[in-house]
Amino acid sequence: MGDFKAFCDQYCATDASPLVLDYGALGISNAFLDSMETRIQAAFDAMEKLEKGAIANPDENRMVGHYWLRDLDRIPDAKLRDEVKFDDAKMRRFVADVHSGKIKAQNGGRFSQLLVVGIGGSALGPQLVADALGTDAEDEMTPHFLDNTDPEGIARVLARLGDRLAETLVVVISKSGGTPETRNGMLLVEAAYRDAGLNFGAHAVAVTGINSKLDQYAMAGKWLVSLPMYDWVGGRTSVMSAVGLLPAALQGIDIDAFLKGARAMDLSTRSRKTRENPAALLALGWHFATGGAGRKDMVVLPYRDRLLLFSRYLQQLVMESLGKEKDLKGQVVEQGIAVYGNKGSTDQHAYVQQLRDGVNNFFAVFVEVLTDGGDKSREVEPGVTAGDYLQGFLQGTRRALSEKSRGSMTIIAQDFGAHTLGALIALFERAVGLYATLVNINAYHQPGVEAGKKAAAEVLDAQAKLLAALKKSPGEKSAGDWATAAGVDAVMAFRILQHLAFNGRGVTMKGRHPATATFR
Repeated sequence: MGDFKAFCDQYCATDASPLVLDYGALGISNAFLDSMETRIQAAFDAMEKLEKGAIANPDENRMVGHYWLRDLDRIPDAKLRDEVKFDDAKMRRFVADVHSGKIKAQNGGRFSQLLVVGIGGSALGPQLVADALGTDAEDEMTPHFLDNTDPEGIARVLARLGDRLAETLVVVISKSGGTPETRNGMLLVEAAYRDAGLNFGAHAVAVTGINSKLDQYAMAGKWLVSLPMYDWVGGRTSVMSAVGLLPAALQGIDIDAFLKGARAMDLSTRSRKTRENPAALLALGWHFATGGAGRKDMVVLPYRDRLLLFSRYLQQLVMESLGKEKDLKGQVVEQGIAVYGNKGSTDQHAYVQQLRDGVNNFFAVFVEVLTDGGDKSREVEPGVTAGDYLQGFLQGTRRALSEKSRGSMTIIAQDFGAHTLGALIALFERAVGLYATLVNINAYHQPGVEAGKKAAAEVLDAQAKLLAALKKSPGEKSAGDWATAAGVDAVMAFRILQHLAFNGRGVTMKGRHPATATFR
């Protein structure tokens, strides 16, 4: 009886919240929650200021308003509110015109295929929504994605489209318009249209910053439409802007239900009653499990195939938001929570062995959906369905972890659909924001990502210098000698020259080891 009472005490199920949080298996005590009450109330204060339009990204002097996207009336500035509503109506009219056939492909046929070109938040969100909510044969359009600058990957997607390229609508998503991976994908897709004798602009849509490089390119190429990305919405929280809503609506997904689920979760997680606020409890659970210092990883285990990509989505949301070197005072803290996961019960045949018996360096977050999808009544043995097995595996894995003092939390949804996915995303967005305040970091900038982009640009600059040196003085030299001639780093020179040689780019290579290899 005592155990059941403890279970009830740590089971957050309110009428306001579309999701339930069971945090009893994490080992949180009431004393811990009481000790954190002042800090979580301060986090509520910070979140309230954020939603009212406070500057939350001081690096770029920007507001952070992704919460407004599912409730446009909450946008604090009237002029901005009218602009966003206008853009939303414009997006919806465009989708309706594509579905009705008013907007046609160049050959006069209807668009049946959708190709989304983006990376990071401009791809992960749309991919998650498409995979989680798509209905295959019933979809209005079939989605495809280019989310990298891998030439082979791009070629595979284009080959898959084949002759259907003529009936493919291409949505290019990039806030700046200068993101190399997205730009490369766009240019190669545009070349494929040109090779097929088609006008790319008659098949293209831009989702980008106003007057960005991509916006200007789209206008010059007479693309079908350009929809804005707002500077107050970060890529990892953009799935409820045109970034995610446009592809989803084109596919035929109920975006209003998606937004409604997020809006309902936002409403419930504005509660200042900690034990009735699932996002606050989730954030406090992370703090308890990791010591507020990232000492453990978060393993996300959704027991539903449609949520296969959820852990990938959360990797960016959580790790880009919380992975910070310095706190708000400028002190080095090296914060973050690593995220990985797949799906149940697949995980039980992959890495649950280590989770239960190996190093105790994680906590688990299960996602349970009470209503089985598919054929819910067909039995695989007397009195037992496939869904019964799935639920049994979830309960069994959670218990097996608890027996070895491996903590977990479980998020429970009544059923699965657009409403539930919207609520799930909103729950984690809110938890990330609250947790960031608890550990005194800025969740809304990403200096490490910018550093990586800068380093990549330096490599390409070094490549240009090497090619100039090769052209100026043809001959056979070591990587070190070519590096000296070009004025670049020798290790970088070897890797660049090796890549050029193996791709028939006018460079030949003799030998394999960097100490003895030569290049001509």
